[in-house]
Amino acid sequence: MQRRTFLAGSLGTLAAGSLPAGSAVAAAGANAGVDEEFLNLLTKFNEAQIPLVLDSYRSTTDSPRGTARKARRLVSGYVWARSARHHDDSLIAPLAFLVDRLATLQHDDGTYDIGNLHSPPDSAFALQDLCMIQELLQADDTVATEPVRAVLETIIRKAGPALATGGVHTPNHRWEVSAALARINHLYPDRRYAARIDDWLDEGIDATPDGIYSERSSTYASEVTNPSLLTIAWLRRKPELLPFIRRNLAATLYLLEPNGEVDSVASRRQDQNRIREVWWYLTQFRELALHDGDGRFATIAKDIERRGTGELGDFLAEVLERPDLAAKLPAAVPAPTDFVQEFPAHHLARIRRGARTATIFGGTDFHDIPVIASGLSTNPTFFRFRSGAAILDSVRLSPQFFSTGHFRSDGLRRSGERSFRLGDEVKVPYHLPLPKRYRRADGDYALTNEGRFYAKMDFPHRPKQYRTLTTSVTVTEVSNGFDLAIELADSEVPFAIELCFRSGGTFSGVQQLDAAGNYQLVEGTCSYTVGTDRIEFGPGNGPARVTMDPGERYTHLNGSLTPDGQRVYITGRSPARYTLRLRTA
Repeated sequence: MQRRTFLAGSLGTLAAGSLPAGSAVAAAGANAGVDEEFLNLLTKFNEAQIPLVLDSYRSTTDSPRGTARKARRLVSGYVWARSARHHDDSLIAPLAFLVDRLATLQHDDGTYDIGNLHSPPDSAFALQDLCMIQELLQADDTVATEPVRAVLETIIRKAGPALATGGVHTPNHRWEVSAALARINHLYPDRRYAARIDDWLDEGIDATPDGIYSERSSTYASEVTNPSLLTIAWLRRKPELLPFIRRNLAATLYLLEPNGEVDSVASRRQDQNRIREVWWYLTQFRELALHDGDGRFATIAKDIERRGTGELGDFLAEVLERPDLAAKLPAAVPAPTDFVQEFPAHHLARIRRGARTATIFGGTDFHDIPVIASGLSTNPTFFRFRSGAAILDSVRLSPQFFSTGHFRSDGLRRSGERSFRLGDEVKVPYHLPLPKRYRRADGDYALTNEGRFYAKMDFPHRPKQYRTLTTSVTVTEVSNGFDLAIELADSEVPFAIELCFRSGGTFSGVQQLDAAGNYQLVEGTCSYTVGTDRIEFGPGNGPARVTMDPGERYTHLNGSLTPDGQRVYITGRSPARYTLRLRTA
């Protein structure tokens, strides 16, 4: 498919080359004119990036991915007629240095070491940038960049066979590799590249009916899967991929916080414990807004522009390559801000009432796969709540029950019009003598897992006596907040409820435990205030000191599950019924 560029900075008709001919976005590009505000924003942000690159381009600590991205930033300004750095000769030597370094770092097999050795997927991330750079430089076609283009061609041609034969590690890698191959094939066609893309696509796109990909990660959806699938759709004429991106963006509307963050507690990747911002989705929301005429997506795209956070200059290269992205957006339609939205496939519910939001989560992988590992959802946070700038990042519960760790709900179910139920039952065995038929005179039994630890005791064949702890949490929305009715039954154990607030606010009504941001609510209610926003919570449940026990899987290796922020503890002893009341001011 022919690609068009927007290098001349024309204010006329946009080129229609990013999606299959006759698509809605092509029509939008032809008829809607140019969104000057959007182009000016990207130009400004890119111009701000270039001095930072020039100050650091010789760094020997940059990975090939980081080096390629620096080159992309320079090229975006160099080829863009509206940029103050357009055809700036001072950019050529740094650009040549970066590209030469990428040639030097490339292995003979065409791959790079980027964390992983000889890694096709990690190399694909860099190659996507390099292919985009090459296309922009070819379209610009200045004599000054001819040596750079020659080196780029060598790198890209060398990498193609490695990506077409190599393997991957994670679900999103399949789409990143496929997108890189689509770009390489567009520049330097080879039937092996198209065949490999089709092999990966034939496995099926790993998305649930909820619109969430299997990794359940905003990071990988926004940075990898969505943009990769869009690239494949453009270059391989596969519009059947667009519904996956559309459903993911529609789901993201209900995961957005008022301040531009994206809720990620259900993630199976690193962002399950990190803050993720929506700006990464800018061109995806813009592209689908244009393609579908979706005013909700247009609203989010414009909100990202108005907020002006993140590396927005990185999107200039995409717009230069796909000028339809700079078309004027359809009329804005308010994105949802008053809803109860369930995601049954991963046991998540989101509730929003304007500036007040809540997340209820019971979809951990811990019950099906009781280990701690990358790629699994093991975050013990089961509730989040915010009112404007007052943010309660997590509510967690830790019973001290045989070092089994935090309460992690085994699912989520609707229990009423405004309520959801979380629950779990933990059973810990005491092991009895082995039946005679399994006994060994030498005492050399199989090394097996007891559920918490390994020992040479042949645990599976032993009869057992169990101690049980049953926990339930019913979350009910009330007029100005939520009630969390917590019940622990069957065993007598101490427990602690941990409320971790985003740092930056002030408390009233709590006792400070130390200088590390730990407090205890002993009695009455407390408030957490940030500016004019406040969350009131309580009541306290007594002075007993109970530590949060992350469980033997963590403590064995000196691991920790202490979240960053200002933490308030409410303690007690089971069997118990306690209701945590959270209210906005």
